[in-house]
Amino acid sequence: MKAAVTALLALAATAAAARDSLGVFEGWGAFRDARPPRCFAIAQPLSRSSAAWKPFASIAFWPTIGARNQLHIRLSHERRPDAPVAISIGDRRYALVAGRVDAWAPDARTDAAIVAAMRNGGTLRVTSRGKNGGSFTDSYRLRGAATAIDAAALGCARRR
Repeated sequence: MKAAVTALLALAATAAAARDSLGVFEGWGAFRDARPPRCFAIAQPLSRSSAAWKPFASIAFWPTIGARNQLHIRLSHERRPDAPVAISIGDRRYALVAGRVDAWAPDARTDAAIVAAMRNGGTLRVTSRGKNGGSFTDSYRLRGAATAIDAAALGCARRR
């Protein structure tokens, strides 16, 4: 457990200079940044990546702009420019908007649907094709995700 906490703290520091830990829940952590004010739940994929960056899945809250439940995926591989990125949770599948190594939900409605599916799902899988043409999948256990998301939401609730 201590190794998981250390890994999540290191990941959060890499993803954004997190200032306050709101808790670690299974494989998910919740953190709050003061500037810019935001809170987020974050996890690492199950398999290690050889990328120069650290892949992650996060759900963020930005109180000053009223944004809630924003999905952000940092892919484990640089994706092929024409390759779609999708996530699946159980039998639900969602197409994402993607950059070179990052992906997001196309709109707030899809963000909300993904977070709702995460609350009841067992595994989140992100799939795409790497720049070399081979497909890849990043998998995340969802145990603890709902609690981390709730902790992040509460951590920013008073900052609106």
